[in-house]
Amino acid sequence: MAERKRRKLKLLAETINLDEKKATEEEESLKLQTWADLPVELLELILCHLTLEDNVRASAVCRRWHKVAVAIRVVNQSPWLMYFPKYGSLYEFYDPAERKTYSLELPELQGSRACYTKDGWLLLYRPRNHGVFFFNPFNRHMIKLPRFELTYQMVAFSDAPTSDLCVVFTIKHISPTVVAISTCRPGDSEWTTVNHQNRLPFVSSIWNKMVFCSGMFYCLSLTGWLGVYDPLLRAWSVLHVPPPRCPENFFAKNWWKGKFMAEHDGDILVIYTCNTETPIIFKLDHSEMVWEEMQTLNGVTLFASFLSSHSRTELPGAMRNVVYFSKVRFFGKRCISYSVDDRRYYPRKECHDWGEQDPFENIWIEPPRDASLN
Repeated sequence: MAERKRRKLKLLAETINLDEKKATEEEESLKLQTWADLPVELLELILCHLTLEDNVRASAVCRRWHKVAVAIRVVNQSPWLMYFPKYGSLYEFYDPAERKTYSLELPELQGSRACYTKDGWLLLYRPRNHGVFFFNPFNRHMIKLPRFELTYQMVAFSDAPTSDLCVVFTIKHISPTVVAISTCRPGDSEWTTVNHQNRLPFVSSIWNKMVFCSGMFYCLSLTGWLGVYDPLLRAWSVLHVPPPRCPENFFAKNWWKGKFMAEHDGDILVIYTCNTETPIIFKLDHSEMVWEEMQTLNGVTLFASFLSSHSRTELPGAMRNVVYFSKVRFFGKRCISYSVDDRRYYPRKECHDWGEQDPFENIWIEPPRDASLN
């Protein structure tokens, strides 16, 4: 009996000593841990608040920090959403990255509506006198074009108007098999208009579905056919590419307004949305001449609006693989977005009936890197 008691006491003592040894080892291990041992999630949270310069410095600490720093490094700046007021000349700009809104008095734009944006420039139209002009709201430079009546045309331009390569392009269907294409360059005294025949039907829409990519203007028709215009050869054709295939429930009220088109690194992307349905993103396969549904954006961020849409890479981590739409909720604090990774809208259960929104209410525009409207 006494022997059994001694064995139990010895075993208990050994257990206590083992626990004390483990505790000591853990304490010593904690003392030896450095900033390089931070959990990846915490490290990402810290590094995402650094400037580009500080991010580069942090990436030199160790291999682990380098991997995380490069993964979340922000090189590009996101577009801002520019709002056109119904009255007055006070224009608002919403920055989705900072969730801040800035205001700017632009009396030069009174009585005009936006048509398209690219490289920080707006293409605008004054219906009252058919005035067409470029305007940069960040430096207030204006470049006028010859007067031209823009009624139901799709409109875009290839490059900034300060470039010799800049071409303004408009298209309007006269019949399903005939379109009128008008072009103009800064410095021209008049517009050039030519009617072109289509072998396939092409019906245009005022809600712009147009991009300039690899020297060509690509236009998506009301029913999903893809037209291409070469400004150098002045050649037009409708490609033998069947329209993107969507579920039948996408063809509901205002279905034709919930489509957006963007370009990224030579790829043509189309976004189809319909109320609460999950958006579908397609990419044109140039070799097979078919639309492929995309399951991931591979780190790209899309900014979709009626009149022009943009793409970006190397934005903050939380903004990647996301589509930002041209609608802001919660008193200007949150932009409606869709995460491709999470397969859901943010804010949750948020969707939008595009038929309720004025297409000329706002447009995405690219600010300069040093933009400050405070």
